[in-house]
Amino acid sequence: MSILRLSREGIFPLTKDKDGRPVHTATGLPSPGTIQGEGKLCGVPSLFVRLQGCNLRCRWTLPDGTVSPCDTAHTWAEGGNPMSVEDVVRTIEANIGPMRHIVITGGEPLLQPEALASLLTSLRARGLHSTVETNGMADSPPPVLPDLFSISPKLSASGISPSQREASTRGALLLTQAALAEGRDVQLKFVVSRPSDADEIRSDYSTLLALIDPSDVIVMPLGASASLLERSAKVAVNIALQNGWRFGPRLHIDLFGNKEGT
Repeated sequence: MSILRLSREGIFPLTKDKDGRPVHTATGLPSPGTIQGEGKLCGVPSLFVRLQGCNLRCRWTLPDGTVSPCDTAHTWAEGGNPMSVEDVVRTIEANIGPMRHIVITGGEPLLQPEALASLLTSLRARGLHSTVETNGMADSPPPVLPDLFSISPKLSASGISPSQREASTRGALLLTQAALAEGRDVQLKFVVSRPSDADEIRSDYSTLLALIDPSDVIVMPLGASASLLERSAKVAVNIALQNGWRFGPRLHIDLFGNKEGT
């Protein structure tokens, strides 16, 4: 039996557990699910599966020195809540309704490759679309690929080490090549807060940028709150305009704030 280690949010937002018993959504809405707040599927109704464990410890810094901690730092530790893939799928089936999109995020989902592959296979068999959100730090592609690889390589403002950034660069290229070879969709999401971030993207990811359409490169403003996002938003918009990339909001924060389970 394949076991996934889930974060404290687990599968969200739900109105029923795997046995059909009622639970309350963190969104405060009477319906299960939320909208995807980021990337090319922004606004699409989705259920989320958040996994535990991360191989990075990002601590973002704005140009004026303001620190914006990782908004899912609670997923960093090992452990988490174990749940069989079968029960994850049962919970999804109890809540999916007319939705067709499942987003698997973290933490870092690729730290659980075998159980992740089992989940992706089950979702595909049920005709559901899968997105895997990853920081790109992978030595090899997972055994099963999602319908959409959402890769978020980290720039220097994230505070991670140069060696980790190099690993993220290599992994992002590897995952993108694997996705394209299998006809899967891919997007690159970069968190930006200063004009020089565009230079870093073009320099460090030139090989990767040559493989994908500019509309698959998404720049998002730095910040885990509405006030911080507002400070970075115009920089991100200008970077998008100057490079033909896509500006990406964090719509879930606009709607619900930086709140777990939404």
